[in-house]
Amino acid sequence: QVQLVESGGGLVQQGGSLRLSCAASESIFSFNTMGWYRQAPGKQREWVATITSGGSTAYVDSVKGRFTISRDNAKNTVYLQMNSLKFEDTAVYYCNARDYTRSSNYWGQGTQVTVSS
Repeated sequence: QVQLVESGGGLVQQGGSLRLSCAASESIFSFNTMGWYRQAPGKQREWVATITSGGSTAYVDSVKGRFTISRDNAKNTVYLQMNSLKFEDTAVYYCNARDYTRSSNYWGQGTQVTVSS
């Protein structure tokens, strides 16, 4: 069973930065896409960013220009660099990995990001 372990969340003031990490228990080459989602209190989980096995990236409009997703294949880790954080970025952030060959979809346990106003 694939495990994804997030870290790097915490409390930060508006305008600050955090870097989230997602460490996979196997080579991330095996995943077609890896991404980040978030869920704020009382809201549905929403997609934030995706990076493909080829390195292509995509972002939800609300984080474009502020967040950067990247991957370190040697460390089997995906990152989400979050800059210029806003109060509305407060949420639990979840790492996701998808393997279309195995029709598998994996989730981490989540890490809390709290941005104080």
